[in-house]
Amino acid sequence: MNALMTHRPDFFDALSHIAGNLAAHAPLAPLSWFRAGGPAELLYRPESRTELSACLAALPAGVPVCVIGAGSNLLVREGGVPGLVVHLGAEFAAIEVLPGNRIRVGAGAMDVKLAVAARDAAIAGFEFLRGIPGMLGGAVKMNAGAYGGEISDIFVSASGIDRQGNSIQFGPAEADFSYRHSAIPDDVILTDIVLQGVPGDTDRISARLAEVAAARADAQPVNQRTGGSTFRNPPADLAGGRKAWELIDAAGCRGLRLGRAMVSEKHCNFLINTGGATADELEALGELVRERVKADSGIDLVWEIRRIGLPAGQSRGAK
Repeated sequence: MNALMTHRPDFFDALSHIAGNLAAHAPLAPLSWFRAGGPAELLYRPESRTELSACLAALPAGVPVCVIGAGSNLLVREGGVPGLVVHLGAEFAAIEVLPGNRIRVGAGAMDVKLAVAARDAAIAGFEFLRGIPGMLGGAVKMNAGAYGGEISDIFVSASGIDRQGNSIQFGPAEADFSYRHSAIPDDVILTDIVLQGVPGDTDRISARLAEVAAARADAQPVNQRTGGSTFRNPPADLAGGRKAWELIDAAGCRGLRLGRAMVSEKHCNFLINTGGATADELEALGELVRERVKADSGIDLVWEIRRIGLPAGQSRGAK
């Protein structure tokens, strides 16, 4: 029996009355920036927080739940994702400016759009988000950062829905941010976030946004099928201050290929789908890079790209 079929008899029936868009065996590759990977056993696109809560409350306890956003830092394995995959859409993308230089934003809002909305409201402190592709929900969970800022710098609170359909709140203490990590449980789906900026000048903010956009375009393969930064930067005391890309470069991995997957020559902490690469090839190439960095420097690189689902098949040899 296909592994993706194991939950099908009970939980499809349990959700038959749920409002929102439900699709069985739905392809996920179009939702990933890599454009690779297998299907979701069941893909759910809720149209409101109430619908999402009702769906999770009705879902049998043994069925796994996975939420995806823009797919910018995501690798979906070829075997697909068992259980329920939740994809937050436009209904979760509202941005509201609040008094006191605060902004309430839906977890489905794009980071770039939030940076622009803050600029339009003359609120500074959000400019770093211009350099982070993806949605706010994922950015909060991984404490995303770039260009001198990170989510923990501006975080006030977040609201989410847990696996049982209950509303749950997080402040800075509960989120407990660290480098590219938060303590927000994996089974909580964030829906709304409140962030704090400072008064700013619109022209100066615009200039900074342009700087960040130019720096990203200059340093990263922005027009290729990639998943963003592949590995976290290791602790400075372990790596002598070297970034992940420097360790990868020193290990001779720049331009390394595995089938149709490739380490970017422009920024070697990025993996590239050169055309038709499978998720298995991309993941295996990442593991090969980890092996070579370990052999060269003794450092274990940690994946920053989120990998979900079941593997399938074998990757071809590197050259």
